[in-house]
Amino acid sequence: MRVISFEEAVSYVHNNDTVMIGGSGGGHAVPEALIVALGDRFEKHQSPKQITLFHPVGIGDNISQGVGHLSHPGMVKRIITGALVNSPIFQEYAKEDKVEAYTLPQGTLSQLVREMAAGRPGLITKTGMHTYIDPRQLGGRQSECAAESLVELIELDGQEWLFYKPYKIDVAFLRGTTADEEGNITMEREAVFGEMLSMAQATHNNGGIVIVQVARLAERNTLPAKQVKIPGMLVDLVVVDPDQRQTYLMDYSPAYAGEVKVPVNDITPLPFDARKIIARRAALELFQGAICNLGSGVSTGIATIAAEEEILGRIVLTNEQGLIGGAPSSDAGAAINYTSIVEQPYQFDFYDGGGLDLAFLSFAQVDAKGNVNVSRFNGRIIGVGGFVNISQYAKKVIFSGTFTAGKLNIDWIDGQTHIMNEGKFKKLLTEVEQISYSGPFAQERGQEALYITERAVFRRGPEGVELIEIAPGIDLQTQILDQMEFKPSISPVLKEMDPRIFRDEPMNLSIDLNRKEQSNVPSRLRKDTN
Repeated sequence: MRVISFEEAVSYVHNNDTVMIGGSGGGHAVPEALIVALGDRFEKHQSPKQITLFHPVGIGDNISQGVGHLSHPGMVKRIITGALVNSPIFQEYAKEDKVEAYTLPQGTLSQLVREMAAGRPGLITKTGMHTYIDPRQLGGRQSECAAESLVELIELDGQEWLFYKPYKIDVAFLRGTTADEEGNITMEREAVFGEMLSMAQATHNNGGIVIVQVARLAERNTLPAKQVKIPGMLVDLVVVDPDQRQTYLMDYSPAYAGEVKVPVNDITPLPFDARKIIARRAALELFQGAICNLGSGVSTGIATIAAEEEILGRIVLTNEQGLIGGAPSSDAGAAINYTSIVEQPYQFDFYDGGGLDLAFLSFAQVDAKGNVNVSRFNGRIIGVGGFVNISQYAKKVIFSGTFTAGKLNIDWIDGQTHIMNEGKFKKLLTEVEQISYSGPFAQERGQEALYITERAVFRRGPEGVELIEIAPGIDLQTQILDQMEFKPSISPVLKEMDPRIFRDEPMNLSIDLNRKEQSNVPSRLRKDTN
């Protein structure tokens, strides 16, 4: 292992190379300085050209950070990632067909890296079937020039499966906190672990170069062995950035690093708006001991609701980056007061195996069949992140979002809902633009699904979407049915949404949890009620 300059490090990336980048979303364990240096090299030397970027999680601050530094014309030929939302410039390149863009499920890409490390032929899974990931639809393509098939449909023991092909990695950009003189890497100040070990193994075992960015150096044999996340035998080069930030939004939070746990009272309550109304209704689905995932967007508010209602310790909130317990942060990917942290591929193993009791996810569009779109809509290419793995395998999934979008303005007076200005865009459509979640496929497997908005709640039934709850003060015809492109089934016992949701005072959710059975306890451990 050698410690070198950033300029020298990026000189090892050549034309047509495949570069794998570790880290998550908004700068969590992202080797930002290496990415910047690679972009600077292209500006100075017009090299490397036509590279492929591979990163399971979208990387960027939704403006210019992250892989946006590599958006010089002619530099990137192909990008394979879970999401493009973090990098607007690559969204535009995909729309304009200037780059071969693929957005594949974050979990499958994370697990695929582990398969690549082991030299196995690829990843076989059902994740993504009957969505736009399925090769019978788009095969994960988000641009017309993306011609190669990265996902195949295969049959095994009489069942259909998806086969995700592996990649040969030429250079890996990874990140840790401390490197010793032998190249051993620890991650004590990082907010997530990601799949750094698998990435280093996959690159090393395929003859590639592993470059790790750290904040500091240590003498050999001084790092606690149990803290080493990437063994030195896998590390070729180290670069040092003493100013690396923990995330794009946070210089350093000891709570993100798991050093301290903050008082729950320090969690700022949500403002009383549509997002809080939706999160409150979703939180009514919680039960004692429920193992949950909170997706990005409106669903992150459920952690804050749980803190406000003093039930955070009675449920288990997780995120796909590997954090378990505590409260996932609005700085998507991080968490505070977590009780444990695992590497990302193992978190997705748990999700794919059906370990989640409840999945709380956002929606951009819903159609009459109960299909959900979060990946491409209204001219935007978002991708799916961990959405496909989470939504496909959870025992129950709760999709949340406002009923319409674009300048929607709502007020609540004395518990009554008042639409001051309706949104410009309908979100409940006859047909979604792209299928990120297949309602019919989920129905076949017996998965329960709810669709929660600030004015109505729907469930997916055998015949499609059914309206089951309506907010107080809302007119069924003008403010629900007229704002949809399809006519849903209407429950014969249509109920009013719980009035507690619409008053700016505690809902006393602890009482609700006391009434509900802890259904995730194995039957053999439950007390005999006879």
